Amino acid sequence: MRHVVLLSAGLLLGAASVHAQQVKTKAEFDAYSTSKSKEIRQLITAKQYRPALALYAQWHQAYNTLDEATKQNFRGLEANLYYNEACYYSLLKDRPNALANFRQAIGSGYQDYLHATSDTDLDFIRGDKAFQQQMASIRDKGDYRYILQKDKGYTTESASRLPSFRYQAADAPQLAMLRKTYKLDSIAGAGTDVSQMINLMHWVHERVPHNGTIENPKLRNAHDLLTVCQQEKRGLNCRGLATVLNEVYLAMGFQSRFVGCLPKDTADFDSHVINSVYSTSQKKWLYMDPTQDAYVMNEQGNLLSIEEVRERLINGQPLLLNPTANWNHKQSATKEEYLYRYMAKNLYQLETPVSSEYNLETRATGKTIQYVRLLTQPAAAKAPPISTDKVGTTTLISYTTSNAAAFWQPPQGK
Repeated sequence: MRHVVLLSAGLLLGAASVHAQQVKTKAEFDAYSTSKSKEIRQLITAKQYRPALALYAQWHQAYNTLDEATKQNFRGLEANLYYNEACYYSLLKDRPNALANFRQAIGSGYQDYLHATSDTDLDFIRGDKAFQQQMASIRDKGDYRYILQKDKGYTTESASRLPSFRYQAADAPQLAMLRKTYKLDSIAGAGTDVSQMINLMHWVHERVPHNGTIENPKLRNAHDLLTVCQQEKRGLNCRGLATVLNEVYLAMGFQSRFVGCLPKDTADFDSHVINSVYSTSQKKWLYMDPTQDAYVMNEQGNLLSIEEVRERLINGQPLLLNPTANWNHKQSATKEEYLYRYMAKNLYQLETPVSSEYNLETRATGKTIQYVRLLTQPAAAKAPPISTDKVGTTTLISYTTSNAAAFWQPPQGK
């Protein structure tokens, strides 16, 4: 069973004496939840499920005393509480309460289909029709490979209305400066283009930690991002890391772009941004993720593109993740969690800039930034062909296509 993870990054205040009726603020509930979680873990370790369930009832009571604005800091908590209670009732072979709490978990927004499918704590009720009906109700939201398989189709529609992709040359002054300042030739090494790409990704991963809870600095180019991170001892979110790596690749003469990877559920803001860099030796784009220091291979050990990874997820073909893939050296990345769960969710929609260049996403008065978004045929049929948005004084234009060949076309002359 996966333990409840609070969605609020509260401080561990050690408030074991805080009672439910005293909990009013976000900080108080953070402290209360930390205390309750610790008590419950101790009881579960000792397999004292009934006393643990009594503490869950208190936790629900404390949550219900919060006002609606404060509850927004703990989205998903209630669903996880009900899910855990379902597991413990199942372990106690209390079928009615196990099924009732699982139903409440689903009703509160739980949709982790893959986890519920493999969680042995639920085996006692797995054969029940009521359980299977609840599982079927979340498959379209939580079985990410199934979602890709259902909506996998692209088209060969005309791409004439799409702007041409462009890649800034390495002799551009800012890119040349970047290459010289950070001694990128030494970092890349003298090996193949693929080994150089991996070395450069590894350098970015080691130099800047990932922090998905903060906004990136306003100046969004590799030099300024690296400088600010060093000065302020801070990290970048995945988009910031992909921006740095993209410009590092461009500075070394590799045609590259960052790719936003988004889920089908437009209410799910947990998306990801990685890199796609063109290898002349492999004659294709390669998947690189500086957040996880990750690249993906087939069963022969050949590196894959983002497109190939997506196709293999759909078709059930083998995928291998480099064994050194990790998050901030605190957690190893596994193909089950990273590829089959997280990236399968986020490879439903893809978006990339039209022009891959230094300082692309720094906002400025009168600036226009263009993107192309790749959607499956069913999704593209519902989306406008062109959408325009305004962020401050910067205009963002997004072109929609379901033509995968146009989206993944090789750089000109390759």
